[in-house]
Amino acid sequence: MRTLSICSLFIFFLTACDNNAEIGNAKDVNPESVYYDYKIWAEEGKEEATVMLQYRFGGEDGTTLVLEDPAKVMFDGVELKVDSAKLTGAFYEVVKPVKELKGNHTIVFTDMHGKEHKEDFSFEPFTLAAEFPEKVKKQPFTVKLNGFPAEPTNVRLVMTDTAFASKDVNEEMVIRRGELRIDSNELSALTKGPITFEIYIEEEKPLKNASKEGGRLLITYGLKRHFEFVD
Repeated sequence: MRTLSICSLFIFFLTACDNNAEIGNAKDVNPESVYYDYKIWAEEGKEEATVMLQYRFGGEDGTTLVLEDPAKVMFDGVELKVDSAKLTGAFYEVVKPVKELKGNHTIVFTDMHGKEHKEDFSFEPFTLAAEFPEKVKKQPFTVKLNGFPAEPTNVRLVMTDTAFASKDVNEEMVIRRGELRIDSNELSALTKGPITFEIYIEEEKPLKNASKEGGRLLITYGLKRHFEFVD
């Protein structure tokens, strides 16, 4: 099995779910029936992080809405302009260097009745505590991460080799104290030779100040490395 990059996988998921998404006008929509769909994604080594904000009628897979006065959305005090694409529908987007997005941010959505809905979030990219050497012994080892949440956190681990017949690794696991243990179960699915290692976190949070329909804040971040397994 071969994998795309972390951000490519996320964008593929995004477009696949919204194939030829519909676009509607929010003017005559009841504000309490609007679903707030907030996504942030980035990858270590890529220059830019993306914030995509969408408002939907009909739930999380519903029609995307174009906001009209008095409805609007602001990110860190700056009003965003609508954009659209055939696959994603209407959206409001911020693209920034990853290092500039690090830290605390605020989204303020003003609904069709002029009521403000404020959401605060923090974007904290993580890094490897120590880089992989070019050659790694094919035996159990621990990967330590800096800047990782202190509480137990779900992550996805992907490890692929160049052998067509091998199973590779693609599984969810829980990291505690920023330590990821690679044990014999993972190693048995891989051969010696070149390895692509990916780990990413996809954190979904309910919104605190959404409509009755609700919403979500989805933050995806990860990193990728290459090394070689040897005896």
